[in-house]
Amino acid sequence: MRNLGRFGLAGAFVLALAAYEQGNQVKAAGGPPEAANGSYRVLAPIESGNLLLFPVVRTVTRTSGETAFITLDEGIKAGEVEVTEAGRVQGLVRPRRPVLNSNVPPQFHDDRYLGYPDAAGDSSRGDEVNTLVLVNNSKKPLLLLAGEIVTGGKQDRVIAKDRIVPVGADPIDLSVFCIEPGRWTESSLTFGAAAKAPAHGFMVQPTVRERAMVEKDQQQVWDSVHGAISTMQMAAAPAASTSMDGSGGGSMGGGAHYDPPSPRAFGTTSYAKVMESNAVSEKVDEAAAPVMKARDQILAQLRQEHAVGVVVAVRGEIVWADLFADTELLSRYWTKLVRSYAAETLTAGDSHSAPSVADAQHFLDAPSGGTETSEGDVGVYRYRELKSGSTETFVLESLLPGTGYDVHISKMKLITPEYHIKHPQIYR
Repeated sequence: MRNLGRFGLAGAFVLALAAYEQGNQVKAAGGPPEAANGSYRVLAPIESGNLLLFPVVRTVTRTSGETAFITLDEGIKAGEVEVTEAGRVQGLVRPRRPVLNSNVPPQFHDDRYLGYPDAAGDSSRGDEVNTLVLVNNSKKPLLLLAGEIVTGGKQDRVIAKDRIVPVGADPIDLSVFCIEPGRWTESSLTFGAAAKAPAHGFMVQPTVRERAMVEKDQQQVWDSVHGAISTMQMAAAPAASTSMDGSGGGSMGGGAHYDPPSPRAFGTTSYAKVMESNAVSEKVDEAAAPVMKARDQILAQLRQEHAVGVVVAVRGEIVWADLFADTELLSRYWTKLVRSYAAETLTAGDSHSAPSVADAQHFLDAPSGGTETSEGDVGVYRYRELKSGSTETFVLESLLPGTGYDVHISKMKLITPEYHIKHPQIYR
């Protein structure tokens, strides 16, 4: 795969955008476009160094009305979404009006968030590594995606799975994984979306995201974070410095303990802080430059084509696809998604021949049958996990009034990380 960086930024943009604008008339990296066999059709790719992004359009236009969602970044920035440690939930409880009519029996409410003793007799709820509490105070349903990072509290966390939080809902337990092993001291009362630019938070790269979504195991998430930081250190060397503050190992909530690896140049175990460091941020910017410098033009073209997602190839290997309900949702997640894909190109791995449009189409069309599990909230959302051979697909369907459509689909090629670190270990 040729490296656009050597042509300079201007040349890279011209090549990337020109190829995309020709759409289905372009012969993309080794083969002609294929007609779609399923609900989506893949277009010619946008190329950015070791990263290929194949835009995806719908073959059938959805006619049902769409509910406007607020994203996590938008909600936190506006102060309409609050995220705290589990032990601080009492201050988030919505006030309820008293029942004035004595003839009307009182309604039942789940008081587990009111600080009342639970069935086991606990007088309070403590902070937990894998649980945060979130409240949506906005006037729109909140969309949460697996892989989104929230920073603050006693540890930086990553959201474990997609979900929708309706308007007016009580505070919810939010399933998360720690991506900052070793710290269990409060840096702030609430959490924010990680990013230097307030409008766009971070999402972990596909390798880490897959561990959270598929394995659902804290140890494996820590292992993938450790491996990602190590490879970022090598990619950023010798620019990495020890100027960042870090914290040593120690006891963590829930009885967990983390034995930190040998000191690294970044001086921190936080994935988010490493991504925010100048050394790594510059490398990610470099990897994503042809796409991000032309962001407005590319998004305008995506809107014109009514693209709803992308198939992602790293060093010639197709590894991921993110599909949304509409182009507008894709554009709102574009920056954090592209940066997460670009971060994956910094990790070590073999290079392959560039995939064709037909290859990307085959990845989308490959049957997702096999085993299926489902969970959700009645009348709000359904979240399905479909396992089939070497791929897994996760589908978030909105069940809110006037919807009944898929809001987000993630499809991934299962990765066996080359780095499966025996440490850090959790001791319970």
